[in-house]
Amino acid sequence: MFKQIFLTPSRARLRYWTAIALYLLILILGSIPGARQDIGEVASGVVLHSLAYAGLTFLIFTGGSGTPSQRAGKAVLTIALMGAIDECVQSLFPYRHGAVSDWMVDCTAALLTAGFMWALWSRYRSLPAG
Repeated sequence: MFKQIFLTPSRARLRYWTAIALYLLILILGSIPGARQDIGEVASGVVLHSLAYAGLTFLIFTGGSGTPSQRAGKAVLTIALMGAIDECVQSLFPYRHGAVSDWMVDCTAALLTAGFMWALWSRYRSLPAG
């Protein structure tokens, strides 16, 4: 069932647009005063950024098109841009601040996830049907 939902092209468009919607939700929720401090009691910023952007990378990779290498490249570049926009938006609020270190965590999560997905996708696509 996992393969059918996440590794087939039938729901690729849904996965891609889900990533965009979740990203916008991250921007909105991150802009609420006090929200970051409240969630910070549950997990650190590194954990939050890593999990959020790894999940977005997964959705963008599986929702994209092209060879595994092209998907990985597009996913990493998209996440790098999303992370940069997120940090720029944060810097617009007096109660938040953008940090290059957060952006680097986003990019690292994207690289690791895209690399893992590239390996998984390459293996999955090379297996015979059945």
